[in-house]
Amino acid sequence: MINIALPNDKKRRLPFYLAAEEWVARMLPPDEYFFAWRVPSTVICGRNQIIANEVDVDYCRQHNIDVVRRKSGGGCVYADMNNYMFSYIAPSSEVMPTFGRYTSMIVNLLDRLGVEAHANGRNDIFVGQCKIAGNAFYRLPGRAIAHGTLLVDVDSATISKALTPSRIKRQAKGVASVASHVTSLRALGLTISSEDFGKMAVNIFCQNRVIVPTPEHIAQIEEIEKSYYAPSFLGDHLRQRKAVYAKTIERSIRIEGSGEFFVEIGLDKEMTIKNIDLQGDFFALDDFRTLLLQPLEGHRYEPEILGKIIEGLPVADAIAGLNAKQLKKIILEI
Repeated sequence: MINIALPNDKKRRLPFYLAAEEWVARMLPPDEYFFAWRVPSTVICGRNQIIANEVDVDYCRQHNIDVVRRKSGGGCVYADMNNYMFSYIAPSSEVMPTFGRYTSMIVNLLDRLGVEAHANGRNDIFVGQCKIAGNAFYRLPGRAIAHGTLLVDVDSATISKALTPSRIKRQAKGVASVASHVTSLRALGLTISSEDFGKMAVNIFCQNRVIVPTPEHIAQIEEIEKSYYAPSFLGDHLRQRKAVYAKTIERSIRIEGSGEFFVEIGLDKEMTIKNIDLQGDFFALDDFRTLLLQPLEGHRYEPEILGKIIEGLPVADAIAGLNAKQLKKIILEI
C-alpha cells in the first residue's frame, strides 16, 4: 500500500482531501493507496442526504463549523482536529469487498492498541455498543474508494448540537442522542495523541512506500476541489421542487441493513409520476436515479403498475442492502 504524503503546510478544508482521493483514483497507476488527515471542525454529509434534516446549520454557522457534502453515501459525521480521517483507494470495481478490506484494516489497527473493536453490518466500527468510527464508500471507473473518521477524542457537546438525526434513525439505533452513541480512544483510556495515532496508521499500512505530490499535482487536486462547493452539489434539490406538482407524496422510512430513505413523488392531476427522488443515508452502488427512479416516471401512481416495474429493476445492484420488495415498501407503502 502506498502513502500519499499530502502537504501539511496549512489547514485545508475537508473537500481538498476528498478531491485528493479522486485525483489518486483518476491519475495514478493501479495500486492500493492510503492517506491520513485531519481538518478543523466540520460536518460531513452523505451524498444523498437532506442537509437541513440532519444538521443544525445555524449552530454550525455561529460556531465556525464547516458543513460540506461528500460523494459517498451514508450519514452525517462530525470531525475536528481530535479525529483522524482515513482514505483508501483500491484498483477494483467491486465496492463491497474493498469496503470490507478497509474496515478490517481499521479493526486490526485498533486491535494493535488493545481495543477490541468490530464492524457492524453496514458501515460503522464499534467498541461494545458505542461507535468509534464511521465509514463510507463510492466508486469511480476501475477504482473503489473507502474513507472514514476515527474518534481519538470526542467533543460530545458540539456533536449533540451540530448533528440532528431523525427520530426514526435514533429509534433504530436505540439511542437518545448522537453523543450517547459514540466513544473514543481517549474515553477508552488510551493516551496516544491524535498526531501520533495518524503516523502510526500510515507506518503500519504503508511501510515506507510513499508518493509526494508535486505542486502541479496539488494544483490539479485544488481544481477538483472546486466541484465540492458548487451549489448544484451542496443544494437540497428535493426541497426545491414541491410547488411544481398537483400533488406531492412524501414519506420517510428506515430499512434495516440499508438505511434511511426519504422519498418525494411529484404527481400531476391524472396521478402520473412527473418526478420521483430518494434521499437518505443509504449507499448507492451505481446511478440509482437512472436505474431505479427514471423507469417509474411517466406511469400512474398505482401499486399494481409500479409494483410490476419495480420487480424488474436491478435494485440490489443500485443500492446496497436493498431488494425489490423493500423498494416497493418505500415507494408504495405496501
